[in-house]
Amino acid sequence: MYPVQLKRLPGNEDVALPKQMSEWAAGFDLHAAVSEPVTLAPGARALIPTGFAMAMPRELEAQVRPRSGLAFKHGVTCLNTPGTIDADYRGEVKVLLINLGQEPFTIERGERIAQMVFQRVPQIALEETDELPDTVRGAGGFGHTGK
Repeated sequence: MYPVQLKRLPGNEDVALPKQMSEWAAGFDLHAAVSEPVTLAPGARALIPTGFAMAMPRELEAQVRPRSGLAFKHGVTCLNTPGTIDADYRGEVKVLLINLGQEPFTIERGERIAQMVFQRVPQIALEETDELPDTVRGAGGFGHTGK
């Protein structure tokens, strides 16, 4: 188990910290810490605060992902998804939401707006080279195998 420290930011005592909503849930729901309701018009986007910061071991990253219910029911999703929070970031966690729906959507204080999933990050050693080993696929990409 990896320890992740959460720091509630001043003025956000009433906003829930990230929480798994079921025993086997992979994600921790994130709640809006807006000072007043934010209405997203269709096509509009906003950076929504969550009221907390965190510290996690360098072996982890946190990924911010959409909530399926908001996406399905209202067309509200996250841009830059999954958004990565690096282990050395200590600022407030924020969620970049966009309204892809056809009606305005209002985000209320305390509302669940996204989920955060933790992943292990392997340590990588990049090496520059003049040649790469051949494969059957080669440089084929972007639909080269058909539909």
